[in-house]
This record gives sequence, C-alpha cells and structure tokens, in this order.
Amino acid sequence: MIKLGEYNTLEILRETEPGLYLGDDEENVVLLPHKYKPEEYEIGDEITVFIYLDNEERPIATTLDPFLQLNTFGYLHCSDVTEYGAFMDWGLEKQLFVPFKGQARPMKKGNWYIVYLYIDEKTNRLVGSSKTNHFLQNENLTVEPFQEVDILVTHLTEKGANVIVNGQHKGLIYIEDIFEDIRTGDKMKAFIKKIRPDNKIDIVLQTPGYKSIEPNANFIREELEAAGGFLPLHDKTDPDTIKNMLGMSKKSFKKAIGTLYKDKQIIIKEDGIELI
Repeated sequence: MIKLGEYNTLEILRETEPGLYLGDDEENVVLLPHKYKPEEYEIGDEITVFIYLDNEERPIATTLDPFLQLNTFGYLHCSDVTEYGAFMDWGLEKQLFVPFKGQARPMKKGNWYIVYLYIDEKTNRLVGSSKTNHFLQNENLTVEPFQEVDILVTHLTEKGANVIVNGQHKGLIYIEDIFEDIRTGDKMKAFIKKIRPDNKIDIVLQTPGYKSIEPNANFIREELEAAGGFLPLHDKTDPDTIKNMLGMSKKSFKKAIGTLYKDKQIIIKEDGIELI
C-alpha cells in the first residue's frame, strides 16, 4: 500500500516521458516526475520518496523533503490567504491548504504558524490545521519523569514556554527553568521534570533532579578551572547572578557545589567557591 503523506520505499518499474513509475508489492503505482529522479538508477532499483497529491489531487512522488509528515506538527510560513483558506509553504511544489475551519485564529500572509498535517476523511486530501490542541491529549500519557523527549515550542507566555511533547502531549517549561533563548517553532531535546496529578507535564531542558547534579558539578568545575580556580558565587548569591554566569537555577547550583564539596574538590568561602 502506498501511504499518502509519508515516505514510501518503492520499486522503479519503468521510465516514460512524464517520469519514472514506481510501485509497491500490491501493484499500486505512482509517478515520480523526471525533475525529481536520481542521477543514477536502474529499473528494479528501490527508491524512497514522499507521497502527496498534485494540483489535480492525484498521488505523486517526490524526492524533496517536506517540513512535516502525516500526523505530525511543523512550523510553517503562510504564503497566501484566499477566500477558501490559507496556503502554507511546507517544502513541496504544491502548498499545504489550511481551511478556515482548521485555523485557531485567522491566518495572515507572511506569518508563521504551528500546523498539524492530517488526511481529511471527507475528501481524502492532505490538509493542515493550526488548532493544535485538537490533536494532543494528556489523558493517557506515554512518558514518565526524567525521560528524555522531543519537544516543539508552540508559544511563549508569562508562565513560560508551551511545548508539544513527542508529538502527542502538552507540556510547559516554566520561566524559571529557561536559561537559554528559545522561540516558537524551536525543536529540541528536553526532559520530563514532573507529571502532576492532573497529568500536566513540567518540562526542563537540563536533566532534572538528582540526574542533573553530576553534569552540573562537572560544568562548574570546568568553569572554575577556566576562571583560574575561583568563582565569586556561593549559596547566598542572587539567583539572577547565578543564572547569568552559569545558565542554571540556584537550586541546581547549590546541589552541584554540594557534590563538589562532599567530594573535597572545592572550598566554599564567604565570597565564592575555590578549587582545592
């Protein structure tokens, strides 16, 4: 079966004037236009292509890489808005259509949006939606505390950064846990800090809890060595000063220097910490 909106590995069956015809083991056939064919190939070779619909709504293959695949989220640029809806650049020749009913708020040409790609059941077409909450759920979680996850930043608020976790769940990085510049559309690795009783997920960019003590301790030791063996930081230092100098919370800092102190690697003085 040739799957729409996904990568498919297919066999090159024959070459014609329009391009290469590709097929699967169920005798389904799709065209790969000449402009996308590889430089070298032979009939019978296998090739991995992405399948979508052309301007006449026929399945078509391409070797271009789209910015998102079926049932995933992406950060897309709105190329145009018409009386029918919005059209997004998703890396392919034909733009992705987002109908008005699928827009969380009216889209504007030139702006960027988090968009989910799905197949419309009525038309069997690939369409997008910016109503991301419709495609996320926290009732049945597939993650656990301290687990490494993939996140997509959806928007920033006074509380922090709202994120999509593993393409399935909603999460939040609280403002006090953000120590680097992050923006809407950023994709990165992160960690589950806590799962609350109501299944809300707290996210951090560093390994949380006890698992982050050792890396932070090593980092502070490296900073001490780079600074000649002394840093003007201690357990009474203002949290903002620690954040600005080391990029970590005061809580993580205190745990880390506690580890270094117990290992007899540093001396904690009134005006800072010093390597032994």
